[in-house]
Amino acid sequence: MTEGAHLATATGPDPAALAALHARLLRDRDLQFAFPAVKTPAPFRQPDWLKALEDMLVRAFEAAWPVLKVLFWVGLALGAALILSLIVRELWGVRFARRRRAQAARAKPADWRPDPLRAAALLENADRLAALGRFDMAVRLILHRGVEDIDARRPHAVRPALTARDIAALETVPPAARTAFARIAAVVEFSAFAGRPIGEAAFAQCRQAYEAFVAPEAWA
Repeated sequence: MTEGAHLATATGPDPAALAALHARLLRDRDLQFAFPAVKTPAPFRQPDWLKALEDMLVRAFEAAWPVLKVLFWVGLALGAALILSLIVRELWGVRFARRRRAQAARAKPADWRPDPLRAAALLENADRLAALGRFDMAVRLILHRGVEDIDARRPHAVRPALTARDIAALETVPPAARTAFARIAAVVEFSAFAGRPIGEAAFAQCRQAYEAFVAPEAWA
């Protein structure tokens, strides 16, 4: 007879079988039948000192609120004034920077002319070369010194790619000095392109042109 047959009888469940099943269920360690009562925690009670501190802070804040409100608006006004002053200062600086750049662009070049002693020394060296019959070297020495003189006054005007004719056409050089330098450049270019040596007459012409180039009135 099966376990179900013991449980079921004609009149109902077998009490003995139910008792045996109940006892076996109680012996099962995987099941818990005893539930200890959970103690309800006591409600939180704020300490008296904390309550007193809270009340003191609330009263202090309420008393200082009018002053804090004034300080808030004053700080806000000062911040706005600071931002406005920075904007005005920036715009003012930009305006003056533009004015300074415009004045610098309109400024006339400072008075300058080649050093007379340096020019005299150059001509002495050129005369020595000419006395040896080295007219080509003497003229080229004069030309190179003229380029150096212009570059000293106009540092950004003379570029490596420019020819002597280009330098002679620079509008930043005063007209009289430009004309004198062009005479020197013309002699050198004619000798280079025509393949003819420079003679005594051409050297004398370049020498006179350089004297005119360094003359005070040429750079006035």
